[in-house]
Amino acid sequence: MRFTDTFLDEIRQRLPITQVVGEHVLWDKRKSQPGKGDMWACCPFHAEKSPSFHADDRRGIYHCFGCGATGDHFRFLTEKAGMSFPEAVEKLAGMAGVQMPARDERTEKREAAQRGLADVMELATKYFEAALAHNIGARARGYLFERGVTPASQARFRIGFAPESRNGLKEHLAANGVSGQAMIDAGLVTSRDDDPLTYDRFRNRVMFPITDFRGRVIAFGGRAMSPDVPAKYLNSPETQLFSKRQTLYNGQSARAAARDGASVIVVEGYLDVIAAVAAGFEGAVAPLGTALTEEHIQLLWRMSDTPILCFDGDKAGLKAAERAADIILPHLKPGKSVKIATLPEGQDPDDLIKAQGRGAFAEVIEKARSLSDMVWSFETGGLVPEAPEERAALQARLRERANGIQDSTVRFHYAQAFDEKLKAFFAPLRQGGGRENWRGGGKPAYGQSGAYGYPGRGTPRLVVSDTLRNSRLLRTGAMADASPREATIILTLVNHPALVEDQFEALAALDCETPVAQKVLGDILALAVRHHDISADDLRAALGVRGHGPALQRMTESLTRQGVWQVSAETALVDAETGLSHALALHNKKVQLNRELKAAEAALGEDPSEETFERLRDIKNQITTVDGTEALIEGFGSLSGRATRSF
Repeated sequence: MRFTDTFLDEIRQRLPITQVVGEHVLWDKRKSQPGKGDMWACCPFHAEKSPSFHADDRRGIYHCFGCGATGDHFRFLTEKAGMSFPEAVEKLAGMAGVQMPARDERTEKREAAQRGLADVMELATKYFEAALAHNIGARARGYLFERGVTPASQARFRIGFAPESRNGLKEHLAANGVSGQAMIDAGLVTSRDDDPLTYDRFRNRVMFPITDFRGRVIAFGGRAMSPDVPAKYLNSPETQLFSKRQTLYNGQSARAAARDGASVIVVEGYLDVIAAVAAGFEGAVAPLGTALTEEHIQLLWRMSDTPILCFDGDKAGLKAAERAADIILPHLKPGKSVKIATLPEGQDPDDLIKAQGRGAFAEVIEKARSLSDMVWSFETGGLVPEAPEERAALQARLRERANGIQDSTVRFHYAQAFDEKLKAFFAPLRQGGGRENWRGGGKPAYGQSGAYGYPGRGTPRLVVSDTLRNSRLLRTGAMADASPREATIILTLVNHPALVEDQFEALAALDCETPVAQKVLGDILALAVRHHDISADDLRAALGVRGHGPALQRMTESLTRQGVWQVSAETALVDAETGLSHALALHNKKVQLNRELKAAEAALGEDPSEETFERLRDIKNQITTVDGTEALIEGFGSLSGRATRSF
């Protein structure tokens, strides 16, 4: 049975080779570094007393420096365990949790055809290399010299030249037994509608071979030597071997470099990659004649958790960066993102490295910004909106960006990060000495204390509802940290962190009435996401480190005075879960009623009729009912020893 390269690569990526080898050797504790996947042992293939056998998870290979045995996961089992290749694949697929593919004769035939086409592409590559070295390639060599592509780089990237001939490559391939159909299938020859006779697709062009992640040449990019041709760069067409959406120039070498710790850097073209690699940036890659696609992003994330995308600093480059951000945002996952580096306006990496050296490009890479920072810049442009409706529009755009992220945990953190940025962006700042900096016209500047109804500490003024203001909770000492229901939700989560995961979506969308409650809730969710099995004691300690200890204590004391029993640490988990669900439902109901209340008040102003007044009164009665309602569920609280209703 033939296994696809994608299938085998998935097994290699999921399964550390040290796990495979570890079933057959004893690791040397002195030389090995388990945390880095760098393990040493006595060789299982020959007798030795000191460990010279090395397994490296980053590269996915083993090697013995004594006998020379080397290979990957599959070779180890075929040579050490005596398995056939299919048996080794089946065993490793089970260890990696990868489902074995069903046998597909059509797929096997297609892959056999691809192997044949790869042989044709190799013949073409050698033909182009020979032409570049020949007298006929003198002008092309001169062009490469002018562009700073050294002979060493030419050899490394197997750069060649396609002569100005209609049939030079075609005749060479035919002489080596390649059929006309195979030439067409490989994309090496073409024809016109009015003339079925085929001719060489690439003529009078510097040729850049494009390889897959196995190192096979699967396509070409040709740079025209004549200025009067329609396309300066011409790529191979889509073939059985080549899909430009799933290929990266220099992808194989960059992946190997990334395993050794190199940064994966995405640039625009062939010469940018070659210049970057020559300057020591081995992880440089480029898409092929297309903008960055979702498929490219998935390829990049297999190579690096945070690849760096390089764009020109002009308007066109920033637009391209924003398009890339739009593509990437929905697919973000925990630990998987990108950084964006902005080049000096009008310069590409090739130009920058040539003009200013390696250090200038290294500085650009070091200053790469996170995706969230770039999205913020796209939306704000660094300018603070003046009008309230403009600020509301900015907030809506940022929420829309965050809500487009498919992964719930990443979506939550992006929303939280944007909210924090907005608060800092709009919040007034106090000048030294307590004096306030006022803009012209007597308007307080953003960033000032006391501006637009903000108190001196820079936090929004607490708006207390009539119901809460008149409650004995406020009359007996006031709880400005959170409303009673918000405090109930927060303390239930603190005492029972396991409930966060079940209600994560609802909790992440919760709008608290006070900044204190919102911040405490945000930190609870962040900690629970980062540490899935965090205990109640550890969560409370972590919240204390973040400065929430006094607020939690005040919430506990206030709810204890109110007799809200289910916030106790001794409350049974099933009771806490029921109470949390009910509290969330009531909270969301009140939020909806408050929206309806605003609409009803507006309607009453326009139409002061008995009907609209009754509607307003009905909504207020519902809000009062919600504020005074607790869980009325048969048996609720019985496991915690509850005998009567609490509030």
